[in-house]
Amino acid sequence: MNADQARNALKQVKYPGYSRDIVSFGMVKDLRVENGRCVAAIELTSADPKVAEEIRRGAERALRALPGIATVEVSVGVKAAAPVAAPSSARLDHLRRRIAVASGKGGVGKSTVAVNLALALAKLGGRVGLLDCDIYGPSVPLMMRAAAAPEVRDEKLVPVESLGIQLMSIGFLMDPDSPVIWRGPLIAQAVRQFIFDVAWGPLDWLVVDLPPGTGDAQLSLCQTVPLTGAVMVTTPQEVALLDVRKASAMFQKVNVPILGVIENMSYFLSPSDGQRYDLFGSGGGQREADRLGVPLLAQVPIEMAVREGGDAGRPVVHAAPDSAAARAFLDAAKALEKRLTP
Repeated sequence: MNADQARNALKQVKYPGYSRDIVSFGMVKDLRVENGRCVAAIELTSADPKVAEEIRRGAERALRALPGIATVEVSVGVKAAAPVAAPSSARLDHLRRRIAVASGKGGVGKSTVAVNLALALAKLGGRVGLLDCDIYGPSVPLMMRAAAAPEVRDEKLVPVESLGIQLMSIGFLMDPDSPVIWRGPLIAQAVRQFIFDVAWGPLDWLVVDLPPGTGDAQLSLCQTVPLTGAVMVTTPQEVALLDVRKASAMFQKVNVPILGVIENMSYFLSPSDGQRYDLFGSGGGQREADRLGVPLLAQVPIEMAVREGGDAGRPVVHAAPDSAAARAFLDAAKALEKRLTP
């Protein structure tokens, strides 16, 4: 038994909540095997004692299972996090326009809008990246049919590519069956790393899918990254508009321009007779756009193809480009491009 075999055994030990192991994360700092005695030193940046204890137990279990090992000693230390430097906008010159897609509540199809808007911008000839910052419910990997873990190159994560879009999501790094229970500092750190520690290529557009609400992820992004602006997603009914107004107010307080409103699930066209049904009311998106003094970028109808495409990893802009929903997303992309082109 030697240290290389012991290191391979430690690859079974996952960091809690992640699909990656403690070896690939670079947490194993010292590992020695001598005369049936195995000594391992593991270093974390998390000060959570539960995380340290879970890793220690897992490492001991993996090492004790090795033949010829009689004694196992595992120490877990906590390394102080490096001080966070103020963001430099010069470091983001390769990300030309940085657009947040946000809503004040869940269930309005914000991630669907972010995915299809990114694809529509790519159809217009732009180089596009899509950053899934929905820490608690990352759905971009499913919607874009991308499940492979990103590679690490020169100490940076390499975006996963799908349908011509560069992708990064917490969903690539975490166990899909584990809930995310993070407090503010961890969320802030994750958002910062997804911007500065990912090897994004030169992009005309970085579309950022934010979680619903006005919490830590939204504030962290606004404080970390000079955003070009935000696109607000709503459905027509008043209960959705109430929360959108809160989210809009947050962006305004941190000096992020509102670029426009996209009204999702705007109406349903009956395939049998073409009759329009306003299932969630009508006019809400236009009223909110008028209140904010911004354009209504698109009204996206309810279509089976939108739901089916999202579940199958074939977004409607890619799979059904001639559908009414795909045309609405393309109209929104054209409106954004026109507004932000000097």
